[in-house]
Amino acid sequence: MRTVRRAPAGDGPATYSMLPAPGELPVATRRLDHSWENTGTFEEHAHDFPGLAYFPTAGGLLRTGRQSWSIEAGDLFVVAPCDVMGHITATDLAQAHGWGVFFTADAFGPDVPGAHLAWRTHPLLFPFVRGGAIGALRLRVPEPEQPDWSARLEALHNELTHRQDGYREAALAHLTLLLVGVSRLAADVVGDLRENREPLLAEVFQVIEERYPQPLSLRDVAAAVNISPGHLTSTVRRRTGRTVQEWITERRMVQARRLLAATDLQIGEIGRRVGFPDAGYFARTFGKVHGMSPARWRRAGADPARGPRP
Repeated sequence: MRTVRRAPAGDGPATYSMLPAPGELPVATRRLDHSWENTGTFEEHAHDFPGLAYFPTAGGLLRTGRQSWSIEAGDLFVVAPCDVMGHITATDLAQAHGWGVFFTADAFGPDVPGAHLAWRTHPLLFPFVRGGAIGALRLRVPEPEQPDWSARLEALHNELTHRQDGYREAALAHLTLLLVGVSRLAADVVGDLRENREPLLAEVFQVIEERYPQPLSLRDVAAAVNISPGHLTSTVRRRTGRTVQEWITERRMVQARRLLAATDLQIGEIGRRVGFPDAGYFARTFGKVHGMSPARWRRAGADPARGPRP
């Protein structure tokens, strides 16, 4: 799985994007343990995709937002897109034994919207709707359930590593069960976020979800939620680390990738269906995000031997 570092915007941290190759399952696992000692230090950074960090035993340190957590047995960190992960030194995880799981909403099929937009149609993803201002959510897996969590993460890792027949279905099954567990652990937090903390974000993403196939601008979204464009811009950037326009583009690109992979529609028609009446502008935007044209992305998915992938 390829990740790409985006340069910091202003005083913000660098952000990493997960760019799966066409046809590749957008799910990745990583051990969080002493093996990081040989990789030096990691700068303060964020991801534009969600993730989990689970530690079945105590030991080590995890920095998220402005907090440093001494890791305890059963700690589960829910990392939303744009949550800021703190500077990590070579010794922070030397005594830790855990797993990281990273994925995109695309993993759940063509009916699931991307990123923060997904919670309305896929409740298992709602715990990830928070934004960088709040920081990673720390939960605790009850002791009787901890062996099951470890076994499931090990099984997910093995499926993604060995890729035997049926690995995609098996990996998604393990990921879904993990997210069911997260959703149950976070149930009280989820209700609080929906009702109290993020009503504006919920409205903004609902507008984007309903109207992204049409011409849609910051001013249109601001008018729909009845606040000024300036206030909307600052609020969404502060809470998610990205602008309203970037979220509109993100949603359009999710759908564009699906149509490129699953249909034989002309490139210009796909652009029109995802909100780009101008085929040239669609191609330039897609190329900027993915590092290649829509046509080349489609060809790479049909025949992996045809050159570089995003």
